[in-house]
Amino acid sequence: MQLPYAEPYRIKMVEPIYQSTIEERKKWIKEAHYNLFNLKSDQVYIDLLTDSGTGAMSDRQWAEVMLGDESYAGSRSFQKLDNAVKDITGYKYFIPSHQGRAAENVLFSAMVKEGDIIPGNSHFDTTKGHIEFRKGQAIDCTIDEAYDTDVYHPFKGNIDLKKLQSVIDNNPIDKIPFLIITVTCNTAGGQPVSMQNIKAVSALCRRHGIKVIFDAARYAENCFFIKGREDGYKDKTIQEIAREMYSYGDGMTMSAKKDGLVNMGGIIALNDEDIYNNAVTFNIMYEGFVTYGGMSGRDMGALAVGLYEALDYDYLASRITQVQYLGEKMAEFGVPVQKPIGGHAVYLDANKFVPTIPKEEFRAQSLAIELYIIAGIRSVEIGTILADRDPVTRENRYPELELVRLAIPRRTYTHNHMEYLAAALKRIYDTRHEAKSGYRIVWEAPIMRHFTVKLDKI
Repeated sequence: MQLPYAEPYRIKMVEPIYQSTIEERKKWIKEAHYNLFNLKSDQVYIDLLTDSGTGAMSDRQWAEVMLGDESYAGSRSFQKLDNAVKDITGYKYFIPSHQGRAAENVLFSAMVKEGDIIPGNSHFDTTKGHIEFRKGQAIDCTIDEAYDTDVYHPFKGNIDLKKLQSVIDNNPIDKIPFLIITVTCNTAGGQPVSMQNIKAVSALCRRHGIKVIFDAARYAENCFFIKGREDGYKDKTIQEIAREMYSYGDGMTMSAKKDGLVNMGGIIALNDEDIYNNAVTFNIMYEGFVTYGGMSGRDMGALAVGLYEALDYDYLASRITQVQYLGEKMAEFGVPVQKPIGGHAVYLDANKFVPTIPKEEFRAQSLAIELYIIAGIRSVEIGTILADRDPVTRENRYPELELVRLAIPRRTYTHNHMEYLAAALKRIYDTRHEAKSGYRIVWEAPIMRHFTVKLDKI
């Protein structure tokens, strides 16, 4: 008999959680203008807003915190991180930053000009925001299978080569400085990209002189899926798969708060010396000196350890098994989710969950609010509010998928928490036909509005 999978760690410290009432939560979400980002952490029972920087560090990482060298220039902690990044990616140059969007800000300042076109697979919110802020255009070339949550495809994060070729054929090549491959593809449901697709995209881009940049926040999870789902990789280590993947690109940005297993940190790694030198100037302007880039020494030391821990197969199997269990449990209850289940989160299909709410009234946000009121669970909308307005017409962009993301923090919640989550969603799903109206916007920022938007209930 095969034994069930158990976590490859034991709990050393616990943090108490306040269990609020429905009446309290109704009051709090109204005071927060129905924006889950505005809630205080003490008002949340299970926090699945993001898996970014919300996980638990290991004893070895905490040991590095005590060993942190806080020298302004050339610290030992930087050397540890520099060695780790170059060892894992194979890239020649490394620039630290305080988080992923800061890394994007630095690199895109060096590489994106007005009128540029950046193709990729479902750019995430900050990626698209940084491109559009510079008056560039992000073009989604994700395969069509990603937009049908019931279709099984092992690599729904793949880039459609025909769509990419069309972008290349219909635009001046000097206006396409690079392509972004997001691994795993968050906006499409935490879906992985195959090595075969990465290799083919890289070959197409290199024929046209287009650089390939990885958005590598969850690259270790992507490599885990390649190992389990793609022919020829079963016997390779996660680190070997990662090194091959990076060999097909020219550089990467990373929010290290995901697969770096830390609470704060970002990475830029590159092979091109000219781009590196240009980016360094912006890094010093925006982040800090080249050997700390907005990070403390103790954070760099913890990240150097975390990057290797995230490549451990047993850790990845435990993490992804927990996410899979939650998704499969909800599927058993009939709750519509993106299939197959992603690596870091379960994504609810709000279009199928609450089709009775008009799309103009933000059905995914409405579902996320209801989940908070009923069960104290904070999630995040990956739908129309996040998609923002068209920068030219200022009309709402309605994406093909209206998702609610349940992002599971790493090494943080237990099996019982997953059971609670699934039961809460079943309760809401069983009464879904009662939902007739949603919310309207009463205030929004001109870009990346979902973080600060204010809503009223209709």
